[in-house]
Amino acid sequence: MATLFLSRNDVRGLLNMADVIEAVEQAFRHSALGKARMPAKAYLVLDQGDLRAMPAALPGSVGMKWANVHPQNPSLGLPTVMAILIYNDPATGYPLAVMDATDITAYRTGAATAIASRYLARKDSHTLGIIGAGSQAYTQLVAHAEFFDLSLIRVFDRLDAAVEELINSFPEYPLRSCSLEETVASDIVCTLTPSQEPFVRREWVAPGTHINAIGADAAGKEELEPSILKEAIIVVDDLAQASAAGEINIPIKKGLIAIEQVYATLAEIIVGKKQGTIDEKVVTVFDSTGLAIEDIAVANLVYKKAQQTGGYLSLNFVEE
Repeated sequence: MATLFLSRNDVRGLLNMADVIEAVEQAFRHSALGKARMPAKAYLVLDQGDLRAMPAALPGSVGMKWANVHPQNPSLGLPTVMAILIYNDPATGYPLAVMDATDITAYRTGAATAIASRYLARKDSHTLGIIGAGSQAYTQLVAHAEFFDLSLIRVFDRLDAAVEELINSFPEYPLRSCSLEETVASDIVCTLTPSQEPFVRREWVAPGTHINAIGADAAGKEELEPSILKEAIIVVDDLAQASAAGEINIPIKKGLIAIEQVYATLAEIIVGKKQGTIDEKVVTVFDSTGLAIEDIAVANLVYKKAQQTGGYLSLNFVEE
């Protein structure tokens, strides 16, 4: 029995957004039906960033992702987020594959939030606002384009070069560099920053806006003014994880909102336990912290495609 070793280029060549969306949505269904196992994400906080251990199991799949978030990495020529994933045989624990998970992380995050937008945003949504033009912006754009006919995509980043690079990468899409306030004035808004201070103001958010709050994925991070959450319908990917390390973590700790104000998990909405879009005049917020079940679902997809394609490096990793 051999272990596959898949580089970042290998994995990137095996990823397709439509397939990733299908796999991630199925992972949420498994979760809602009690068919998934996912211990709490473990954080190792360092001076320069943090590392996270993320194990999970789905029917027929099990593994663990080891990921980092180091905000200063771009100045060193490295991605802010990198990851390695070990994919195991659930029957024996044998390591079937060791794969780069940097793009798996980006793709599954884009897929999860686009799925949330499909269930929570207004059906006539045609404008997308992207705040933070880093690597995650690319998959958010591609994933949302799977569900929405986007007539305008507004982009804001403190670095003009990052915005320009994003726009130049997608000449087929209607992207425009905008101010922060203009970008928030979109039907769907994705916040993708490592901010520890809220910068999206309540007065900028129009009734019926859907916000995917993605950047706050560790304790102390916050992108939205708490008054937005006070009035919004809040949906989370995982209640324990979001309350400890998501967009709602600081408002809950400060007593500005109660955990009971969370309306549902995305999994509950996907399987119909809770209704999706309720009132098209109310702001909706999806608090996306990133789940290990999403990673394992996509790793399963990548592994199966790699097996079918063949030609990848493999080693007898466990030798007797």
